[in-house]
Amino acid sequence: MEIGVCVKRVPMVGGKIVLTPDEQEVDTRFSGFTISPHEECAVEEAVQITEGLGGTVSVLTLGPPEAADQLREALALGAKRAVLLETDGREWGPIATAEAIVAEVRRHAADGPGYDLLLCGNEAADTGDYQVGVRVACALGWPCVTGIKNLEITEIDGSGLGPVTEEWGPEPPGGSGGSPPRASRATARARREYRGGEETFEFGLPAVICVKEGINLPRYPSLPGRLRAKRATIERDEPRWRDDGLRKRILRVPATQRKQATVLGTGADGVPALVGVLEEWGLLP
Repeated sequence: MEIGVCVKRVPMVGGKIVLTPDEQEVDTRFSGFTISPHEECAVEEAVQITEGLGGTVSVLTLGPPEAADQLREALALGAKRAVLLETDGREWGPIATAEAIVAEVRRHAADGPGYDLLLCGNEAADTGDYQVGVRVACALGWPCVTGIKNLEITEIDGSGLGPVTEEWGPEPPGGSGGSPPRASRATARARREYRGGEETFEFGLPAVICVKEGINLPRYPSLPGRLRAKRATIERDEPRWRDDGLRKRILRVPATQRKQATVLGTGADGVPALVGVLEEWGLLP
């Protein structure tokens, strides 16, 4: 089972959000970076699947050279292969991002066994986009389900449960050639919560599945895993920048109620000031 997991480098936000002077980006000069929480769960889900069925987990990300740190985090969790689609640091839109991922999926299939399954986070933790996974699936001609919080994969070849067949995905709009051929070796059952109930989807692989945080509890990386990730070689490719036509006008940080505390004094020295405040509020007779 060959599983690819798309991850994104996002800033850690634990305090006040500050924008750059041009109000186009979040100022990350003093921020750490991590993997989007949904995608961390996607990595854990992929590792659990391959632990049960065998296979390899590959992680890929589109980002600056520093995004290699996030790939190593995923390698420490159990992924075996990492691919950095290296950029100059500019934020790519969802259309261009999906095109770069599709190109990597096709390149991997041309070099050997392609992916049986591609896992994505349901949405990016920083921009809130819900588009990339759906766009990738559409371009490849693969089934796609989103918002998934429970996933079961069942292999069908080699067990007498069904034949192995070669299938080509349909050609997407624009005539880019359809998806690479893959052997249909497994089926998936995916469930998601919807309006107080639960929806269940059953479909053959290959497919794109967008998972939500809570589908599992990601493990802590072990010391051997960290050491292995530190030594691992990261494959690199440099997709060409393409403006996908979307224009960001301005970012705004929502206004929040400001809270402030004032120290009136210490010990007995603060009593007169405290009495003055209580009188001002009308709490003293």
